[in-house]
Amino acid sequence: MGGPELKLVERFDADGDGRLDREERTLARKAAQEERPARGGRGPGGFGGGRPPAEPGPRMTPADVKAYPDADLYDLTVLRTLFLEFDSDDWEKELADFRPTDVDVPAKLTVDDRTVDGVGVHFRGASSYFMVGEGHKRSLNLAIDHGGTNADLHGYRTLNLLNANGDPSMMSSVLYSHIARPHIPAPKANFVRVVINGECWGVYVNVQQANKDFLKECYGSAKGNRWKVKGRPGGRGGLEYFGAETEPYRGIFELKTKENDAAWQDLIALCRIFDETPLGKLEEKVRPVLDVDEALWFLAIDNALVNSDGYWTRASDYTLFEDAEGVFHVIPHDMNECFVAGGPGGPPGGFPGGPPGMGHGGPDLDPLVALDDGGKPLRSGLLGVPRLRDQYLDHIRMIARDQLAWESIGPVIEQCRELIDDAVREDTRKLASTEAFEAATSFTPTAEEGERGVSLRDFIERRRAFLLRDDPAAVSR
Repeated sequence: MGGPELKLVERFDADGDGRLDREERTLARKAAQEERPARGGRGPGGFGGGRPPAEPGPRMTPADVKAYPDADLYDLTVLRTLFLEFDSDDWEKELADFRPTDVDVPAKLTVDDRTVDGVGVHFRGASSYFMVGEGHKRSLNLAIDHGGTNADLHGYRTLNLLNANGDPSMMSSVLYSHIARPHIPAPKANFVRVVINGECWGVYVNVQQANKDFLKECYGSAKGNRWKVKGRPGGRGGLEYFGAETEPYRGIFELKTKENDAAWQDLIALCRIFDETPLGKLEEKVRPVLDVDEALWFLAIDNALVNSDGYWTRASDYTLFEDAEGVFHVIPHDMNECFVAGGPGGPPGGFPGGPPGMGHGGPDLDPLVALDDGGKPLRSGLLGVPRLRDQYLDHIRMIARDQLAWESIGPVIEQCRELIDDAVREDTRKLASTEAFEAATSFTPTAEEGERGVSLRDFIERRRAFLLRDDPAAVSR
């Protein structure tokens, strides 16, 4: 959305320190404003989402909140408060002006009785940005080490603070992470409260960045190549083979590690295997270069939780990592649109640019959807092999039977609701009403449809019943 990122840092970094001070940003900001229309952007105001103007939040200082210096950054039992202090009251407009660029705006971050100067901040997201007007909560990315030091926050150098656009429960990413992480490497997620220039901007979802730190944590080493497959309808990021030239792949897969032609050739070779190998020989051919078992879990979680931004529907929104041994791994990236009856991005019948009739799914989403879709060879290829399809279906049933059972997932939802309930109620810049939050997190299994559909409990119980419909005994357990 809005075209490729506008590179400004190198152009305006007069002192060569790799970041822009206030004077340098003033010049760069003017360039961003002048060059945006030529790049097809929508401007800093976004679409606005039709919401009334937001009210200022309560004033807060670090002395008003509890510190958690010994708790992990993603501890789901604590609600930290992050204090950001920009050097200007114009910070929101400045972030918006720099939204389609490589410029981070510096701020002072105070959390857990510790202060880090020069943290880099920018707005992140696509629809979660463009569908949210000025004054309402937009998603933030924080580069803790932007100030030129090796600073981190409880061992993490990058924070993704999501606005939960379209998710009044605010729990989609947290529940996805909770369910996925016992099976595959997936980003951690919890909740934080954010205060900007002394004003509370409410609850954000704090999701781990799939960066080198994540790879070291999950795989023991970050050596290798990493691509981000950005989310967009019709994005064509399903590992299709477009031929031997690299250019078609560069427009879809964003290489986040050092540029090298060998990485692209390995990616093209993986796509070619899916394109040219008969199903009877596919598993033998692809296993040396793809973690097949991990990929099957990725596909099963994606479908079981009805990820409406998932691989099954958009073939995008994931991370692809080739380790030092040349083995590819498929890692979840966008987890914030699960448990959706119809989805926030469009009606149940479909979405612009997507496959006809595919839609965003619902509690009765077919576990074998898209098996005949050549644009999603990870599904159509792997699940076209009978043994691998059976393994995938076993994963689906295990998730439904054990992790979607209300006695298993219900206490997690209850804990999250109790943790953030007061903060959500006082959040003046949230994107859904308090009533919608209450309905979405209600324990009443027959909650009426609200701003996003049925309650989490209703959706989860309906989804579980559908996936276990051939095993009534399992449903009753």
